[in-house]
Amino acid sequence: MTGSADIRNDWTVAEVNSLFALPFNDLLFKAQGIHRANFDPNEVQVSTLLSIKTGACPEDCKYCPQSAHYTTDVEKERLLEVEKVLAEAQKAKDLGSTRFCMGAAWRNPKDRDMPYIVEMVKGVKALGLESCMTLGMLSREQAAMLKESGLDYYNHNLDTSPEFYGEIITTRTYADRLNTLQHVRDSGMKICSGGIVGLGETANDRSALLVQLANLPQQPESVPINMLVKVEGTPLQDEVDLDPFEFIRTIAVARIMMPKSHVRLSAGREEMSEQTQSLCFFAGANSIFYGSKLLTTANPEADSDQILFQKLGIRPEARQGYSDEVHQAALSDAIVEQQQPQLFYDAAH
Repeated sequence: MTGSADIRNDWTVAEVNSLFALPFNDLLFKAQGIHRANFDPNEVQVSTLLSIKTGACPEDCKYCPQSAHYTTDVEKERLLEVEKVLAEAQKAKDLGSTRFCMGAAWRNPKDRDMPYIVEMVKGVKALGLESCMTLGMLSREQAAMLKESGLDYYNHNLDTSPEFYGEIITTRTYADRLNTLQHVRDSGMKICSGGIVGLGETANDRSALLVQLANLPQQPESVPINMLVKVEGTPLQDEVDLDPFEFIRTIAVARIMMPKSHVRLSAGREEMSEQTQSLCFFAGANSIFYGSKLLTTANPEADSDQILFQKLGIRPEARQGYSDEVHQAALSDAIVEQQQPQLFYDAAH
């Protein structure tokens, strides 16, 4: 394992542009070397994401089908009952996930919601799963409450570069996002923060996004890289597709800049070939979501992921306290019995 001295928090956009400009083979070779120095190259962390409150979000994120500003097929749902959330968490555990992530389409959680949120976290932890939530902006007090309840990770994406941000979102500032991340870090929780590519941003914007993430005082432990999933009814429904090689390059550069972070191959996998996903794993991606949806958008079925894993010789990271053999046996049994959780997922986690 390499030491902490290898982590930099002083990247410049010009340096990152130079990484993107490397010949493809050279870039992937560099990323793979850094990946192997910090992780088992044939292990992938597996998470499951559940929408605990869907739709009617007051934010105007142009990519999001849950925004109340746009007319999409997403059906509004109130905050789920704690028992229903924990039942889905158990299914996720049976399937082989090690982390259970819960997302709510809120600008920020209300104080009246926090007791239910706390009970969800405690219940997920009691099942032996890592816990993660994405609830929008947090106050310092709310972050402290979530930490006290046992929450391991909080997700809050930066989405894109500071320069392009205003073209995508106007109801929440970049500073608002950074403030929430600081509240989370100050509480002692781990951070999950990444972005979305294919929004119509420039190559320079992609570099600037990664600079923002890598230059945080402490780099995120988890960095989801999402490919835009175009949803009818949103302003980006007709956006031009990003070239798959540019997406793979983004994964590779993220791995180089954030050597000890889990880089998650997140939304958009449903439209990616096995070959594209495989190159992403080679470029340093080592985390995915299992399940047939990401909040409200499609995701590959868990059994198709397992087939790809078998082709590549990749294995899921074992749950803490479980041997690889026990974990693999449980995962195989779950797939055979087709116990995939029927969840609602989103593109931006």
